[in-house]
Amino acid sequence: MLTVYHGSTEKVETPVCGFGRKNLDFGQGFYVTDLREQAITWANNMARNRNKPALLNRYHIDRETILKHAKCKIFKAYDEEWLTFIIGNRSGEDLAKEYDYVEGGVANDRVIDTVNLYMAGLIDATSALRELSKHSPNNQICILNQDIVNNYLTYDGTEEL
Repeated sequence: MLTVYHGSTEKVETPVCGFGRKNLDFGQGFYVTDLREQAITWANNMARNRNKPALLNRYHIDRETILKHAKCKIFKAYDEEWLTFIIGNRSGEDLAKEYDYVEGGVANDRVIDTVNLYMAGLIDATSALRELSKHSPNNQICILNQDIVNNYLTYDGTEEL
């Protein structure tokens, strides 16, 4: 079992996959990360924007079983495939609809300028990939199938930050 976190301003005991915003990196799903500090940063940013306390929801996920039995996509690097997937989802193509579970790097502050320049046609794919290769991916997991949440994700508590 892998411990994962969801930074928020809300206690989320029973996550719902189709509740979040559309056109995100890996589609409309429930996002977690195995990187505690990344989730804390996200929770603190949300708390500042919403003027609410930052909360860290903790879960255990049976990743190995999911990878064996669900339709999964794992991105190991900021590469052309990742870039195409991110751009497609952010542009409304919903490439994530083909999957139950997607994992890989976040298009966050470190890389979003490059992604936006590429989306606007101001740099080509080669230039974008060269710039992206300078960064090690952090990690996000998007669960797109409610059955995975119901059967393989176990709530383990919420702490106020």
